[in-house]
Amino acid sequence: MLTAAGRVAIRATADGFHHPKAHRYRRGRRAWEGFWLDAFDLEQLRSELLDPLQPGGSGRYRRAVHDVATDQSLDLPYEVAPLGAVLLLDGVFLHRDELVDCWDLSVFLEVPFEVSVKRMAARDGSDPNPASPGVRRYVQAQRHYLAAGRPRTRATIVIDNNDLERPVLMP
Repeated sequence: MLTAAGRVAIRATADGFHHPKAHRYRRGRRAWEGFWLDAFDLEQLRSELLDPLQPGGSGRYRRAVHDVATDQSLDLPYEVAPLGAVLLLDGVFLHRDELVDCWDLSVFLEVPFEVSVKRMAARDGSDPNPASPGVRRYVQAQRHYLAAGRPRTRATIVIDNNDLERPVLMP
């Protein structure tokens, strides 16, 4: 839609800004606090992607600095955004206090844990039960995010994404 409207869309994911594995798991592999506090390098997300694309920013950005699958740092070349480009960034925890001032428009996809954990299990091979100790790290961090980040109230648009084939715009 953006391209059809004559805009350049810059696609990126917060997953390109994970900390290295040793940092992500320094509080323990099951500690939800570690997922909330240590998973993402928010400083690099801001300095390498978000701040350069803000009004008055340099426009010189990188889409990623870390490959979470290989746990390798990336040294991608800088790209230069044309005037009027729009950043489309996906990821978890994007309405947290440290990032809330970055968005002109944001979307929160609301999905119950019973559904999101099953989707994660299909993608990653994890346990599909939200009460399972194997996924507690992620579920508890998300519960904390829902309370601390208040994405339902901070987002410009909230979508019930329970059914992937029939997303519903929430009032």
